[in-house]
Amino acid sequence: MKFICIIPARYASTRFPGKPLADIAGKIMIQRVYEQALKAIDNVWVATDDFRIYDAVQSFGGKAVMTSENHKSGTDRVYEAYEKIGDESDVVINIQGDEPFIQQQQIEILKDCFDNKDVQLATLVKPFSKEDGFDALFNANSPKVVINKNKEAIYFSRSIIPYVRGVDHTNWLNSILFYKHIGMYAYRSDILREIVQLPQSTLELAESLEQLRWIENGYRIKVGFTDMETIGIDTPEDLDKALQFLLRRDCH
Repeated sequence: MKFICIIPARYASTRFPGKPLADIAGKIMIQRVYEQALKAIDNVWVATDDFRIYDAVQSFGGKAVMTSENHKSGTDRVYEAYEKIGDESDVVINIQGDEPFIQQQQIEILKDCFDNKDVQLATLVKPFSKEDGFDALFNANSPKVVINKNKEAIYFSRSIIPYVRGVDHTNWLNSILFYKHIGMYAYRSDILREIVQLPQSTLELAESLEQLRWIENGYRIKVGFTDMETIGIDTPEDLDKALQFLLRRDCH
Protein backbone atom coordinates (compact mmCIF):
# COMPACT_ATOMS: atom_id res chain seq x y z
CA MET A 1 0.00 0.00 0.00
CA LYS A 2 1.30 3.43 -0.98
CA PHE A 3 1.16 6.34 1.48
CA ILE A 4 1.74 10.07 1.08
CA CYS A 5 1.94 12.53 3.98
CA ILE A 6 0.78 16.13 3.52
CA ILE A 7 1.25 18.65 6.34
CA PRO A 8 -1.13 21.63 6.13
CA ALA A 9 0.47 24.83 7.44
CA ARG A 10 -1.07 28.28 7.25
CA TYR A 11 0.51 31.49 8.46
CA ALA A 12 -2.50 33.49 9.66
CA SER A 13 -3.46 31.54 12.77
CA THR A 14 -5.79 33.60 14.98
CA ARG A 15 -4.21 32.49 18.25
CA PHE A 16 -0.62 32.23 17.05
CA PRO A 17 0.26 34.04 13.77
CA GLY A 18 3.30 32.59 12.03
CA LYS A 19 3.14 29.47 14.17
CA PRO A 20 4.77 27.07 11.64
CA LEU A 21 7.90 29.26 11.69
CA ALA A 22 8.20 29.41 15.48
CA ASP A 23 11.63 28.36 16.73
CA ILE A 24 11.78 25.23 18.89
CA ALA A 25 15.30 24.76 20.21
CA GLY A 26 17.00 25.74 16.97
CA LYS A 27 14.55 24.31 14.43
CA ILE A 28 11.34 25.84 13.19
CA MET A 29 8.17 23.98 14.08
CA ILE A 30 7.26 22.89 10.55
CA GLN A 31 10.73 21.38 10.08
CA ARG A 32 10.31 19.28 13.21
CA VAL A 33 6.93 17.99 12.00
CA TYR A 34 8.37 17.26 8.56
CA GLU A 35 11.38 15.36 9.88
CA GLN A 36 9.21 13.27 12.22
CA ALA A 37 6.90 12.35 9.34
CA LEU A 38 9.86 11.28 7.17
CA LYS A 39 10.73 8.60 9.70
CA ALA A 40 7.58 6.69 8.76
CA ILE A 41 6.69 7.87 5.23
CA ASP A 42 9.04 8.45 2.29
CA ASN A 43 6.81 10.93 0.47
CA VAL A 44 6.19 14.04 2.63
CA TRP A 45 4.97 17.49 1.55
CA VAL A 46 3.98 20.75 3.25
CA ALA A 47 0.83 22.44 1.92
CA THR A 48 0.81 26.15 2.70
CA ASP A 49 -0.83 29.43 1.70
CA ASP A 50 2.16 31.64 2.48
CA PHE A 51 5.47 32.03 0.66
CA ARG A 52 7.33 32.56 3.95
CA ILE A 53 6.46 29.01 4.96
CA TYR A 54 7.04 27.70 1.42
CA ASP A 55 10.52 29.25 1.29
CA ALA A 56 11.37 27.99 4.79
CA VAL A 57 10.50 24.42 3.84
CA GLN A 58 12.55 24.69 0.65
CA SER A 59 15.49 26.04 2.65
CA PHE A 60 15.75 22.93 4.85
CA GLY A 61 15.40 20.63 1.83
CA GLY A 62 11.72 19.79 2.20
CA LYS A 63 9.00 19.61 -0.44
CA ALA A 64 6.24 22.21 -0.41
CA VAL A 65 3.24 23.18 -2.52
CA MET A 66 1.28 26.44 -2.53
CA THR A 67 -2.45 26.24 -1.90
CA SER A 68 -5.38 28.64 -1.60
CA GLU A 69 -5.71 30.91 1.44
CA ASN A 70 -9.50 30.39 1.43
CA HIS A 71 -9.72 26.84 2.76
CA LYS A 72 -12.09 26.23 5.70
CA SER A 73 -10.16 23.19 6.99
CA GLY A 74 -6.81 21.44 6.89
CA THR A 75 -8.35 18.54 4.97
CA ASP A 76 -9.48 20.88 2.19
CA ARG A 77 -5.92 22.19 1.94
CA VAL A 78 -4.51 18.66 1.93
CA TYR A 79 -6.80 17.66 -0.93
CA GLU A 80 -5.82 20.64 -3.10
CA ALA A 81 -2.15 19.80 -2.49
CA TYR A 82 -2.75 16.12 -3.29
CA GLU A 83 -4.32 17.06 -6.62
CA LYS A 84 -1.52 19.51 -7.46
CA ILE A 85 1.20 17.00 -6.60
CA GLY A 86 -0.46 14.50 -8.94
CA ASP A 87 0.21 11.56 -6.64
CA GLU A 88 -1.68 8.27 -6.84
CA SER A 89 -1.20 6.97 -3.30
CA ASP A 90 -3.79 4.67 -1.74
CA VAL A 91 -3.85 6.59 1.53
CA VAL A 92 -3.21 10.26 2.30
CA ILE A 93 -1.97 11.06 5.82
CA ASN A 94 -2.54 14.52 7.26
CA ILE A 95 -0.25 15.44 10.14
CA GLN A 96 -1.13 18.85 11.48
CA GLY A 97 1.65 21.40 11.31
CA ASP A 98 1.52 22.10 15.05
CA GLU A 99 2.44 18.56 16.16
CA PRO A 100 6.28 18.70 16.23
CA PHE A 101 6.62 15.78 18.63
CA ILE A 102 4.58 13.21 16.74
CA GLN A 103 6.44 9.89 16.82
CA GLN A 104 7.23 7.35 14.10
CA GLN A 105 5.42 4.65 16.05
CA GLN A 106 2.26 6.75 16.16
CA ILE A 107 2.31 7.22 12.39
CA GLU A 108 2.81 3.48 11.94
CA ILE A 109 -0.25 2.80 14.14
CA LEU A 110 -2.28 5.05 11.87
CA LYS A 111 -0.98 3.29 8.76
CA ASP A 112 -1.82 -0.11 10.23
CA CYS A 113 -5.49 0.86 10.45
CA PHE A 114 -5.65 0.43 6.67
CA ASP A 115 -4.71 -3.24 6.82
CA ASN A 116 -8.51 -3.58 7.00
CA LYS A 117 -9.81 -2.81 3.51
CA ASP A 118 -13.10 -1.50 4.92
CA VAL A 119 -11.47 1.40 6.78
CA GLN A 120 -12.37 4.73 5.17
CA LEU A 121 -10.73 7.21 7.54
CA ALA A 122 -8.51 6.91 10.58
CA THR A 123 -7.19 9.03 13.40
CA LEU A 124 -5.23 8.63 16.62
CA VAL A 125 -6.20 8.95 20.29
CA LYS A 126 -4.41 8.80 23.63
CA PRO A 127 -6.00 8.02 26.99
CA PHE A 128 -5.91 10.85 29.50
CA SER A 129 -3.99 9.77 32.58
CA LYS A 130 -4.86 10.61 36.17
CA GLU A 131 -1.63 12.58 36.32
CA ASP A 132 -2.91 14.90 33.58
CA GLY A 133 -5.43 16.31 36.04
CA PHE A 134 -8.81 17.89 35.45
CA ASP A 135 -7.39 21.08 33.94
CA ALA A 136 -5.96 19.11 31.01
CA LEU A 137 -9.29 17.35 30.56
CA PHE A 138 -11.12 20.70 30.64
CA ASN A 139 -8.81 22.30 28.02
CA ALA A 140 -10.97 23.21 25.01
CA ASN A 141 -7.90 23.17 22.74
CA SER A 142 -7.56 19.44 23.41
CA PRO A 143 -10.59 17.71 21.83
CA LYS A 144 -12.02 14.62 23.47
CA VAL A 145 -13.28 11.52 21.65
CA VAL A 146 -15.94 8.91 22.42
CA ILE A 147 -15.35 5.50 20.80
CA ASN A 148 -17.64 2.55 20.04
CA LYS A 149 -16.91 -1.17 20.45
CA ASN A 150 -15.62 -1.35 16.85
CA LYS A 151 -12.90 1.18 17.73
CA GLU A 152 -14.57 3.89 15.68
CA ALA A 153 -15.12 7.48 16.77
CA ILE A 154 -18.72 8.29 17.72
CA TYR A 155 -18.14 11.95 18.53
CA PHE A 156 -15.42 14.57 19.07
CA SER A 157 -15.88 17.57 21.35
CA ARG A 158 -14.02 20.45 22.91
CA SER A 159 -16.20 19.85 25.96
CA ILE A 160 -15.56 16.97 28.32
CA ILE A 161 -17.30 13.85 27.01
CA PRO A 162 -18.74 11.73 28.42
CA TYR A 163 -20.27 13.62 31.34
CA VAL A 164 -19.94 11.61 34.55
CA ARG A 165 -23.21 12.06 36.40
CA GLY A 166 -23.26 11.93 40.19
CA VAL A 167 -19.49 12.18 40.57
CA ASP A 168 -17.58 15.29 41.60
CA HIS A 169 -15.55 16.49 38.61
CA THR A 170 -12.31 16.14 40.57
CA ASN A 171 -12.85 12.37 40.50
CA TRP A 172 -13.87 11.99 36.86
CA LEU A 173 -10.47 10.70 35.75
CA ASN A 174 -10.81 7.95 38.37
CA SER A 175 -14.27 7.00 37.12
CA ILE A 176 -13.95 6.46 33.38
CA LEU A 177 -11.35 6.42 30.61
CA PHE A 178 -11.29 9.66 28.62
CA TYR A 179 -9.58 9.88 25.22
CA LYS A 180 -7.59 12.81 23.86
CA HIS A 181 -7.51 13.37 20.10
CA ILE A 182 -4.05 13.46 18.51
CA GLY A 183 -3.76 15.77 15.48
CA MET A 184 -3.47 13.23 12.69
CA TYR A 185 -5.89 11.97 10.05
CA ALA A 186 -5.60 9.44 7.26
CA TYR A 187 -7.96 9.00 4.34
CA ARG A 188 -8.26 6.58 1.47
CA SER A 189 -7.72 8.80 -1.55
CA ASP A 190 -11.22 8.17 -2.97
CA ILE A 191 -12.80 9.00 0.40
CA LEU A 192 -10.75 12.20 0.63
CA ARG A 193 -12.15 13.22 -2.74
CA GLU A 194 -15.68 12.64 -1.45
CA ILE A 195 -15.48 14.39 1.92
CA VAL A 196 -14.09 17.66 0.58
CA GLN A 197 -17.23 17.99 -1.54
CA LEU A 198 -19.42 18.01 1.58
CA PRO A 199 -20.69 21.37 2.87
CA GLN A 200 -19.65 22.39 6.36
CA SER A 201 -21.99 20.78 8.86
CA THR A 202 -23.88 22.12 11.85
CA LEU A 203 -21.77 20.26 14.42
CA GLU A 204 -18.53 21.15 12.66
CA LEU A 205 -19.39 24.85 12.78
CA ALA A 206 -20.47 24.63 16.41
CA GLU A 207 -17.32 22.88 17.68
CA SER A 208 -14.89 24.07 14.98
CA LEU A 209 -13.87 20.42 14.44
CA GLU A 210 -13.86 19.34 10.80
CA GLN A 211 -14.11 15.61 11.55
CA LEU A 212 -17.67 16.12 12.77
CA ARG A 213 -18.64 16.86 9.16
CA TRP A 214 -17.64 13.34 8.19
CA ILE A 215 -19.47 11.71 11.07
CA GLU A 216 -22.63 13.73 10.38
CA ASN A 217 -22.54 12.46 6.80
CA GLY A 218 -22.23 8.81 7.80
CA TYR A 219 -18.51 8.20 7.30
CA ARG A 220 -16.73 5.93 9.76
CA ILE A 221 -13.50 7.01 11.46
CA LYS A 222 -11.28 4.18 12.70
CA VAL A 223 -9.29 4.94 15.82
CA GLY A 224 -5.71 3.92 16.55
CA PHE A 225 -4.48 4.02 20.15
CA THR A 226 -1.21 5.37 21.52
CA ASP A 227 0.20 5.89 25.01
CA MET A 228 2.92 8.24 23.76
CA GLU A 229 2.50 11.89 24.68
CA THR A 230 2.57 14.69 22.14
CA ILE A 231 2.32 18.45 22.61
CA GLY A 232 0.08 20.23 20.12
CA ILE A 233 0.91 23.93 19.93
CA ASP A 234 -2.07 26.27 19.66
CA THR A 235 -0.79 29.38 21.48
CA PRO A 236 2.54 31.05 22.32
CA GLU A 237 2.11 29.70 25.87
CA ASP A 238 1.99 26.17 24.46
CA LEU A 239 5.38 26.81 22.91
CA ASP A 240 6.91 27.15 26.38
CA LYS A 241 5.35 23.79 27.33
CA ALA A 242 6.78 22.28 24.16
CA LEU A 243 10.29 23.43 25.02
CA GLN A 244 9.97 21.91 28.49
CA PHE A 245 8.68 18.69 26.94
CA LEU A 246 11.65 18.59 24.57
CA LEU A 247 14.09 19.07 27.42
CA ARG A 248 12.48 16.28 29.47
CA ARG A 249 12.45 13.92 26.50
CA ASP A 250 16.09 14.58 25.60
CA CYS A 251 17.13 13.95 29.20
CA HIS A 252 15.77 10.39 29.09
